[in-house]
Amino acid sequence: MPLDGQASSTAVRIAGLNARYRHHGATAVLEHALRDREVGRVALVSSFGAESVVLLHLLSVISPHTPVLFIDTQMLFAETIAYQKTLAEKLYLTDIRRLSPDPAQVAMEDPDGTLHQFNTDACCALRKTEVLERALSGFDAWITGRKRYQSGTRAEVEFFEADRGARLKINPLAHWTRDDLQDYIINNRLPRHPLVAKGYPSIGCAPCTSAVKPGEDPRAGRWRGTEKTECGIHVVNGRMVRISAKETR
Repeated sequence: MPLDGQASSTAVRIAGLNARYRHHGATAVLEHALRDREVGRVALVSSFGAESVVLLHLLSVISPHTPVLFIDTQMLFAETIAYQKTLAEKLYLTDIRRLSPDPAQVAMEDPDGTLHQFNTDACCALRKTEVLERALSGFDAWITGRKRYQSGTRAEVEFFEADRGARLKINPLAHWTRDDLQDYIINNRLPRHPLVAKGYPSIGCAPCTSAVKPGEDPRAGRWRGTEKTECGIHVVNGRMVRISAKETR
């Protein structure tokens, strides 16, 4: 199918799915997406970050055997690696796939581990975007934890979105607020990422994540001092999102 025809077909498909599940809650969207033949083969992608436990817990209740893709960029906080192991055991998730960048490619493009200091986009591409793209080649859709309240680039997130080609992206928590997340975690007695108590409401790679002061945007600690707001794994309206909307105009 020509690219324009494929894009049109995917857009129609997404519009139909969003219309079908418009009045559903997160649990129903996730449950139906995992069983809807129109969606196809699905994996959940998780950073095991500050809010990841909510979606992982929902998945564990509905379908604990669903593949969970975890990208170990080799620059994560030690606390994130430990947290991933804790949640895997507590939630009985049986198919967590830990993904890492290709050693040969890292040796060629970032031999001394300093690429993030002068080209964050290239570092994210090497250690995250390209790794995920290879892993997703065997799936028709992937589940994310993206939510509207997180940033301007996510303000209009829907339950279903287009990704690359005909692949879909599913955002069951799109309409949840920070209070919804906190209530869910408390009510289900779920363990928090250990860095949350230290002022990290959004957690990525250690070199590019800092603590957030009271009153700051929750994602202010990501790539602090730059216009960058996204790592590049998400595509919005056919464009890869890595930096602020202001800089893409």
